Amino acid sequence: MSIPTADSAAGQAVKAADRAHVFHSWSAQALIDPLAVAGAEGSYFWDYEGNRYLDFSSQLVNTNIGHQHPKVVAAIQEQAAKLCTIAPGFAVESRSEAARLIAERTPGDLDKIFFTNGGAEANENAIRLARLHTGRQKIMSTYRSYHGATANAIALTGDPRRWANETGVSGVVHFWGPYAYRSNFHAENEAQECERALEHLEQVIAFEGPGTVAAIILETVVGTAGVLIPPPGYLAGVRAICDRFGIVLILDEVMAGFGRTGEWFAADHWGVTPDLLTFAKGVNSGYVPLGGVAISAEIAATFAERPFPGGLTYSGHPLACASAVATINAMAEEGIVENARRIGEDVLGPGLRELAERHPSIGEVRGLGVFWALDLVKNRETREPMVPYNAAGPANAPMAELAAACKQRGLWPFVNMNRFHVVPPCTVTEEEAKAGLAVLDEVLTLTDAHTV
Repeated sequence: MSIPTADSAAGQAVKAADRAHVFHSWSAQALIDPLAVAGAEGSYFWDYEGNRYLDFSSQLVNTNIGHQHPKVVAAIQEQAAKLCTIAPGFAVESRSEAARLIAERTPGDLDKIFFTNGGAEANENAIRLARLHTGRQKIMSTYRSYHGATANAIALTGDPRRWANETGVSGVVHFWGPYAYRSNFHAENEAQECERALEHLEQVIAFEGPGTVAAIILETVVGTAGVLIPPPGYLAGVRAICDRFGIVLILDEVMAGFGRTGEWFAADHWGVTPDLLTFAKGVNSGYVPLGGVAISAEIAATFAERPFPGGLTYSGHPLACASAVATINAMAEEGIVENARRIGEDVLGPGLRELAERHPSIGEVRGLGVFWALDLVKNRETREPMVPYNAAGPANAPMAELAAACKQRGLWPFVNMNRFHVVPPCTVTEEEAKAGLAVLDEVLTLTDAHTV
């Protein structure tokens, strides 16, 4: 892998233009200092000073196939030379083939694909489909969740990013999902957590009125809110509740899909088929914006002779779909899903559990494939989080120090609240994964210093 010669002047020019004109998401504009990135390849990216970073964040947990995969880059170039864009109402090869390849891999009869520009729009359209299909309005989602930043998607979201954006009239009802390590149900084990979480969900539905609930939306594996793996039987239990009350089950696989958990879709681990499945991110590693909804035969039939009242100018954009075709084919040909599974089972899982034996600040290790989180604590007995919920400023200092120390050592981290997420590309090698774990072993001494 070659890294361009350092060019500080170019980096400074990029930074100056950014600071003058770019308005960044989720940020207080005067308090941020974006890194000027010069290039990327595989599991790494680098700045204009020649500093290289092992990407243990996959950017926003989306570069599943790694940076600059040559087959995907070539497919975008080839499509651009042939047909850059066309309206959604036409049939074009890249869109048709992308839909076919996705439908081949989705569970059950989810054979119709509605394309969007990203995950938030996928969730927006999924709840629109559910509401129109059922004639009901309420959508239920968990508190520990993130579903996107558009109007309905942010209302579905459970984390604090919802607070400043919610209208209060969204028709969204939140409930507690399972999280055995920090149980809201006083459960003593995973089986109890599953049973009590399902009882809680059914009680909320009863008090909301089953006939008013259009859909339940769940991240199959909760992502940004902690890489929470559902206990055995939970997803099947939710599926049964939905069937009993005529509620649409939506699984949000925007982050968990396309190899991230060591299967094409996380739902494959539990053999559960939703009525709608949303995707984005890993479908083409974000090389060109793309998302979508996989739709069951029953819901698709609702719109056989009734127009679906939704659409996007760039739905199924040819360049995006060409990159998805190349991504899915490369993942299949190169065994990338299998690599993610193996790295999780043989390297990341054992390696992170070994770190937990040495570092008292690690309260719990959890994950699948290349989708892991360390739940960091001040005290293992009380399970007090390393920093308070939604901490900022001095209160968040231990996690900020941890992230800074990673970057100083060439590891780009994904840190959220009291958690360190370990989410490298699905293409990560054993050597790269072990290098990242070695850095973690060094820097966790910083959080260990805050334990009592």
